[in-house]
Amino acid sequence: MPNERLRGTMSAKGLTTQRCAELIGVDPKTVERWITRDRVPHRAHRTAAADLLGVDETYLWPSVVDDPRIVSAGRAEMVEFYPSRSAVPLELWRSLIHQARESVDILVYAGLFLPELHDITHLGDRARSGCRVRVLLADPNGAGVRRRGEEEGFGIGLAHRVLLSLRYYQPVLAIPGVQLRLHDTTLYASIFRADETMLVNTHTYGSTAAHNPVLHLRRVPGGRVVDHYLASFDRVWAGAEPMTDADAVIAAFDER
Repeated sequence: MPNERLRGTMSAKGLTTQRCAELIGVDPKTVERWITRDRVPHRAHRTAAADLLGVDETYLWPSVVDDPRIVSAGRAEMVEFYPSRSAVPLELWRSLIHQARESVDILVYAGLFLPELHDITHLGDRARSGCRVRVLLADPNGAGVRRRGEEEGFGIGLAHRVLLSLRYYQPVLAIPGVQLRLHDTTLYASIFRADETMLVNTHTYGSTAAHNPVLHLRRVPGGRVVDHYLASFDRVWAGAEPMTDADAVIAAFDER
């Protein structure tokens, strides 16, 4: 059976077999066999193809999910499991910012606990050292945060927590390398990433984030779990609105 997912994704990206082969570094006949015979590429080529096409490799080749090497590497990415966010050591949260050298990524609704635990201006120090900082907070005027507030029993209180977080982040927004965007998505997990380390605060219906489990992950070669969550972060980031003026967002909220 032909690989229609691969064919369709290439077509949607405007890539021919020839061009795709050139960018991945393989023979065009090889790409043709991936499509017409549903051949599964070697791992390096799978990764290159997935990156080129902007999708997860398991979407293009679902069978790789059961590859014993990938399963083993995925298990190795799990460092620790915490039954609730409050069980995560405070120093671990702080180390995410202090030890980051290349990237800090934060995806939350409000995530107010983080600036309350740690001086968030240190994100500016990281950015000045060349670290890319991306922060995603909920749009306080959006449907997503309103729905989540109702589900948790906080109502408009969750939106007010977002506004408080914006106040904390405001001082670092003018620093090159620090970006903050507002999203209006359903948040299945809060993500906190620093270089190869990640904390994933899962969400369950009707329960606050602080009471939900946290996965402590670290990327290892061949693993997919960290990259899986990063891909989710990037999708939210791509659809979010850049924000530079917290006062304007707060004023818009107050006018509702």
